[in-house]
Amino acid sequence: MRIYLDYAATTPLDPRILEAMKPYFYKKFGNSMSLHSWGREAKQALEESRETVAKFINANSEEIVFTGSATESINSVLKGIAFANKEKGKHIITSAIEHHAVLESCKWLEKQGFELTYLPVDKYGLIDLEKLRNSIRDDTILVSIMHANNEIGTIEPIGEIGKLCKERGALFHTDAVQSFGKIPIDVNKMSIDLLSLSAHKFYGPKGVGATFIRKGVKIEPLLHGGGHEFGLRSSTENVASIVGLAEAVRLIAKEMKSEAKKLTKLRDYLIKNVLKIENSHLNGHPIKRLPNNANFWFAFIEGEALVVQLDSYGIAASTGSACSSSTLEPSHVLMAIGLKHEEAHGSLRLSLGKYTTKAEIDYTIKVLPKVVENLRKISPFKGKWE
Repeated sequence: MRIYLDYAATTPLDPRILEAMKPYFYKKFGNSMSLHSWGREAKQALEESRETVAKFINANSEEIVFTGSATESINSVLKGIAFANKEKGKHIITSAIEHHAVLESCKWLEKQGFELTYLPVDKYGLIDLEKLRNSIRDDTILVSIMHANNEIGTIEPIGEIGKLCKERGALFHTDAVQSFGKIPIDVNKMSIDLLSLSAHKFYGPKGVGATFIRKGVKIEPLLHGGGHEFGLRSSTENVASIVGLAEAVRLIAKEMKSEAKKLTKLRDYLIKNVLKIENSHLNGHPIKRLPNNANFWFAFIEGEALVVQLDSYGIAASTGSACSSSTLEPSHVLMAIGLKHEEAHGSLRLSLGKYTTKAEIDYTIKVLPKVVENLRKISPFKGKWE
């Protein structure tokens, strides 16, 4: 039996999306900038895709810019906003639990003379709105807070954050990579100025993402060339993948509500049973969390060993973000919510998807306690903790 419980890392391509993409590889393969019929055909597909994505988040089509990934989107937003608005100020606010694409961009901006404020979070991973309010200054040009955390699944109060930023005159960006397609997003109701997303997190193809940039926002492009994507991202558009992204959005628009209901039920069932294991703990908020995310830490064991052992039973899981799983450093997210070094090393993320079944969860619940017990028998940590 092979069970995939790492949907937060990536998702399988939905066969319906592949079918929608196929014609743009070998029949409708034109360059969207070309004037002939092949080019016009590609351009039409591109603009229809743009409209589909925009409609899903209550934006205008000219506010959607397609990219090669969420990492590119995030880098473009943080660096582009910083350099386009540096006359107003050079202060940027983010949180301690952001994805590395945000944090590494921020570190780079610090080297360029920008000032960063990293907001702490509570034990559940939530930022303090009052601390945010007190951190916004007259020279604050951007606040970047993720919608939902990729490791622990905690959902931030994005609408309140957006409203606060709007009141104080700071632009607001949110990394919606994990939340997009799982919970509703309305960029107007939530006062979001910029948003990043990636298709492969919601059953679309890898190598394509998008950025929402509110009309009127001043941003400097990182890529210069032929003026594609309203001059904000020059590069021949990957029409096949963009069509795939749009088809994924079209499908989640119809299926998100029912899928979230199903996944929440399975997630809660999983959490309830995993917490029966002695010395097990839930990471993240017990209620304000993504419907597909369950993150734990187990005393006296290493998360990497746990993942390897589960894989031997056919279960795919992770210890944290797939983007940094090769490092031996403890998760910055788990450290930020107050876990000790050794506790953070004992983490396990189980993330569910639309193909997850109750039978698979039952199998996981059966296997996991045995694996934890076996690892604890040989653990060098047993008896050394407080």
